[in-house]
Amino acid sequence: MSSLTLTRFILFFSIFATITLKSNSQYLLPITKHEPTNQFYTTLNLGSGGTSSSNLLLDFETNLTLVNWNIFNPPHFVNNLVICKSSTCNSIPGNDCDANGLFCVYRQSSLLGQNVGVIGAVVQATVNISTTDGGNLLSPFTVHPFTLSCVGGEPLQSLPPLVSGVLSLSPVTSSFTKQVTSLFGVIPTFSLCLPSSGTGHFYMAAVNYLIPPFNSDDPIPMTLTPLKNIDTGNYLIDVKSIYVDGTPLSFNPNLLAGGAKLSTVVPYTVLLTDIYNALAQSFTLKAKSMGISKVQAIAPFKDCFDARAAGKNMTGPNVPVIDIGVPGWGGEVKWSFHGANTVVNVTETVMCLAFLDGGQNPKDLMVIGTHQLQDHMLEIDFSTSLMGLSDSLLLHNTSCSTWPSEN
Repeated sequence: MSSLTLTRFILFFSIFATITLKSNSQYLLPITKHEPTNQFYTTLNLGSGGTSSSNLLLDFETNLTLVNWNIFNPPHFVNNLVICKSSTCNSIPGNDCDANGLFCVYRQSSLLGQNVGVIGAVVQATVNISTTDGGNLLSPFTVHPFTLSCVGGEPLQSLPPLVSGVLSLSPVTSSFTKQVTSLFGVIPTFSLCLPSSGTGHFYMAAVNYLIPPFNSDDPIPMTLTPLKNIDTGNYLIDVKSIYVDGTPLSFNPNLLAGGAKLSTVVPYTVLLTDIYNALAQSFTLKAKSMGISKVQAIAPFKDCFDARAAGKNMTGPNVPVIDIGVPGWGGEVKWSFHGANTVVNVTETVMCLAFLDGGQNPKDLMVIGTHQLQDHMLEIDFSTSLMGLSDSLLLHNTSCSTWPSEN
């Protein structure tokens, strides 16, 4: 073989290997829970070589990843500004031009549900993530160019301590997940396993979830349900009914015609008053039949109980099970929530129903919060507009913070 032929062969093989790696790769980032605020963040390495580490809040509703501009070296920052009205700029919901009409800026009217005006320069940077076999962090992988917004410190002051920005997980093309899966040409999916403690899992393009005892031969059981109006920029699912220990709640089903929104920043599920009252009344009656009595409420919760009267099992306090009925193959399927997801201990002797009354005229009739999502695997598939829901991993004597043994 001539040296020229050999060189061409090596070049072809290298390109083929790179394409194969990208098309078959799956990626993994850790998820950490900030206990005082019940918020969740991941750690992302920014810049070539991953020289700047930043903790970014996970948010389903932010359309472009936000980072504190102090993370970047100013000259590097200026050289990577996105031009106003370019295709990159125009692809970002909330894009605008700076005062001189030269460079792209990103505007967002609220953050964490607060009316905080966010405006930041749009830049293209390098971030580093890790490939995975489904369970372990393997080799680092560079994402470039990655589009994000550099924001001054003041709008980010509402974030939890140690968190310096927001990771965009919305369904739009400028989100972190959409950028990564599009750039690498991999399956357009991402999955979250929010931990109740310890370190959870944030997957992209995953085909295996190696959370013991589950593996590729014995995968986590998932129920599929359609995402509703995903082009609106939210993750909505139809809710057909709500049950407490198998008994359906009595309320007008038209109240939930708009669907339930999923949130990674709202700590506890928020319900329209009529739905909350029906849930609280049924839960209280079922709890009473189990010998669990009500006690004085502790804000922000309205219905609290004697924690000493509830036994313990593998899914937390032994209290009534709450099911949400969602569309599935062949009809309604139930997404079940057990004690660890339905109540929260506020003192050593008091536990409260971990749902909030959102009032008579809330913006959203039902928002499913992170306390309910903890220790459930949640999978979003953009190619099919389907969401996969697992039951509680606690039922299988594992959790979102379980990782394969290093031995």
